[in-house]
Amino acid sequence: MKIQKIILLCIAIPLLAFTSAHKFYVSVMNIEHNTSEKTLQITTRIFIDDFQHVLNERYDLKEELTTEKETKVVEGMMQKYLTKKIKIWVNGGLRSFNFLGKKYEEDVAVCYLEIEAVDIVNSLEIENRVLYEIEDDQQNLVHAKVNNTRKSLLLVKENDKGLLKF
Repeated sequence: MKIQKIILLCIAIPLLAFTSAHKFYVSVMNIEHNTSEKTLQITTRIFIDDFQHVLNERYDLKEELTTEKETKVVEGMMQKYLTKKIKIWVNGGLRSFNFLGKKYEEDVAVCYLEIEAVDIVNSLEIENRVLYEIEDDQQNLVHAKVNNTRKSLLLVKENDKGLLKF
């Protein structure tokens, strides 16, 4: 029964989460192992207004995220924030990621991250504390695809870390 509820959440939240006047406080992270490039390719989707709020609060961001006036400065703030809030262990070892860039889709900021030199993935441990400082109800959904196997985690402020075994 618990597995069915988790599966239902994994399907329902992404469908409901990204609407123009959102009531949900959710970010969605997708991780995929690219065996040919030996990388973990990661996207994280965060509502623009929430990201704007946290970057303004933490780093005194003055412009609107979607204006693109200070792209390098904004991307630097995004990278700094995500590096502090997201930790990923591959096969038990903490790995750092590269911030590749971002784009905006309607009301969502999509950030592209990558972990290099990943030959085999037996386990992924993910800590995702994005936006917990501005919203107690924040939920961070993580989907991972390794060797055609998909697994998901729902992380909350009280339980911000999870382990996936492949």
